[in-house]
Amino acid sequence: MPVKATLKAIAVAAGLLAGAGLGALPARAAGGETALPHVNFSFDGLFGHFDRASAQRGFQVYKEVCSNCHSMHLLSYRNLRELGLSEAQVRGIAATVQVKDGPNDEGEMFERPGRPSDRFHSPFPNEQAARAANNGALPPDLSLITKAREGGAQYVHALLTGYEDPPAGVTLMPGMNYNKYFPGHQIAMAQPLSAEGQVEYTDGTKPTVEQMVEDVAQFLTWAAEPELEQRKAMGVKMVLFLVILGGLAYAVKRKVWADVH
Repeated sequence: MPVKATLKAIAVAAGLLAGAGLGALPARAAGGETALPHVNFSFDGLFGHFDRASAQRGFQVYKEVCSNCHSMHLLSYRNLRELGLSEAQVRGIAATVQVKDGPNDEGEMFERPGRPSDRFHSPFPNEQAARAANNGALPPDLSLITKAREGGAQYVHALLTGYEDPPAGVTLMPGMNYNKYFPGHQIAMAQPLSAEGQVEYTDGTKPTVEQMVEDVAQFLTWAAEPELEQRKAMGVKMVLFLVILGGLAYAVKRKVWADVH
């Protein structure tokens, strides 16, 4: 392996280490938009990991609050096992919804309790119904929301905590709400998490607004990137491999060219 290529590989690896240590950066303020506040999540950084207790609480927030308007059509109930839920818990959660199935032997469609293999239940049968129920606005699917929005979990956290009264001189359009972190500052979605105790956590955690927001951001990040922990672990192994390989290549080079020097 050429020495020049080896040194380049080491430099790239070092850059990856430095970049990973910075974690998620808040969005830059531009065009009158407010920079996102930074929140330290457990999955930030090179050795970040999911806080599964927080993600389970975040699923509870989604189920009791967010799922009234937002779908997550890329997730199946059985995926919740990866958060540490038991088979019985997953079956119980799936069975709380009714799923259209069929046709049966008579050629009729019918409804049945959900199964772990079913996708998350959608709150609306189609896009038109979703718009009709939300003053023409289409609630986005949340399956990949932290990957689809710049800032990821930081953006979700900022959006959910950014509701406030509009500044003097600002007039909102009918049906809109003021959010200092939303582009344009006018958002159709009303504040979904607005009061302590809105969700009663089963593990005894105090459900403050900040806690609920952080938990649902944790859950949404897991939903969008369930492979994050494995990806980071593989990255660490590759960096170590490149460092060791670079050291060996340099030692061989010194040995081979020792007499010349």
